[in-house]
Amino acid sequence: MEAVRVLQLGAEDFGRSIPISECAEWYYEPDFSELPERDFEMVILDREVTAEEFDHLIRFSRAYSLFLTETVPLKEDGLTYQLYIRKMGRRISYGDLERLLTDELPDYFPGSYGEKFQPQDMSVAQGFRGKAAWRGYEGIDLDGEYGDEFTQIVFWRYNIRLFEKEATEFWLEYTKDDTVEILLEITFLQFMYSSVPECQNVWTFSERELKDIVYVENTTEKLGYLFPSVKAKGHGHLTVTALHDRHSRRGKGNFIPGGGRVVTSEREEAFYYFDAGNLKPPLNVYFSGYKTKEGFEGYYMMRKMEHPFLLITEARLEGGCFYIGSEEYENMIEQIIRRCMGSLGFKGSEVILSGLSMGTFGALYYGCRIHPNTILMGKPLASLGDVAGNMRINCPGGQSWLDVLHKICGSLDQDAVRRLNDRFWDIFDRTDWSGTRFAVAYMIEDDLDGNAYEYLQSHIKDAGARIYGKGLHGRHNDNTSGIVGWFVNQYREIIWNDFDRMWCETGREKR
Repeated sequence: MEAVRVLQLGAEDFGRSIPISECAEWYYEPDFSELPERDFEMVILDREVTAEEFDHLIRFSRAYSLFLTETVPLKEDGLTYQLYIRKMGRRISYGDLERLLTDELPDYFPGSYGEKFQPQDMSVAQGFRGKAAWRGYEGIDLDGEYGDEFTQIVFWRYNIRLFEKEATEFWLEYTKDDTVEILLEITFLQFMYSSVPECQNVWTFSERELKDIVYVENTTEKLGYLFPSVKAKGHGHLTVTALHDRHSRRGKGNFIPGGGRVVTSEREEAFYYFDAGNLKPPLNVYFSGYKTKEGFEGYYMMRKMEHPFLLITEARLEGGCFYIGSEEYENMIEQIIRRCMGSLGFKGSEVILSGLSMGTFGALYYGCRIHPNTILMGKPLASLGDVAGNMRINCPGGQSWLDVLHKICGSLDQDAVRRLNDRFWDIFDRTDWSGTRFAVAYMIEDDLDGNAYEYLQSHIKDAGARIYGKGLHGRHNDNTSGIVGWFVNQYREIIWNDFDRMWCETGREKR
């Protein structure tokens, strides 16, 4: 069990009066004598904070993990209230403190982990007599008779480790005919007294339960292993796309405390994390790049900017699907951004959309809807058809962007390449970019989309739109550190020149 760093300020040390989970790394400070300069996973306030404490907690505490006891006054002009609002704090009664510190504290563990069992990790059960076909990372298609009783149809060849006192959550991506009924079965195995694993528990989840994330928990003091499989009955078509497993926070957030999740009617997910920062413009939106480990990217980088920020990530196909998809999926992403803008009262001109590599397409694509102050990119990818088409010659053995082409266009031919390119550029060319800045760091010999910066220059024709960039020699992944360094420096300069300078000079927000 990972250690959870907890800071408590107040006259009474709760660590002496309340039983606390053994995972706690407890710091009690009655008068702020000396606090370590390190992040705390949880902060509990039993009194108001001083200016010195406020400055420290703004830097070293996390949003959604600040708790104020019921006796702490919240004055709207006070520092404690500012901290409470900016860190998305929660009131807690003395009666609920024991439950928080004993039962719920392990859910605030540092870090995060999520992974996906890909279609190539699946095997078809020997008893199935129908047809089975794999479609890359899009899933495995099954057609046939499944029987009148639930029978194992597919299983995943690798087990999942489940440590003691840990919970793992699951999300199954699938589509099926109404004539097919399925359930997800999770078998819990442990090595007890020999080298042969013994079955300790079996969880089964019906389609009704699978409408939401499900989780299982290891309540023992010993490491165990999970074996997942899908059972089915009836007849017809069934597509199993992927099984996602993630370390569970049992309702406290997805991946990190406060992390949100949205899902379409086709069971396609997107994740977001909003931090209110200093409540001043701009809202910095960062789209995660390609990553096979599921979770958010750029948390610490964006938090250091001090302003409100929004992280967006997805886990479709292998490492992501560029945030492009059905109308329902794309509207879902747009609404995430607009809800955060609305909660802050910001306009599009008070938003920066940003990303690296795959994330640059998200910034560009949704920039067509949001009309932001700036679209900031490192290693831009704009013509997704070309990215997929370049796989065979330019970068064989790399990420399989051909799956993106097939998923969106239903084909792998040259017409599909053109249609996928046009899907972006047609929207881009219809957008009024006046007042928007494009800041781009690109690789001169980029082997995925070598024309992205040049095409952006030629397609931006609106008066008042600006584009500038910095080119580094190499292929797409040859100098990531150089790209990121420029990216971060540009972020800071844009925020200062367009927003903070005005606020500092006038003593008010630029609106």
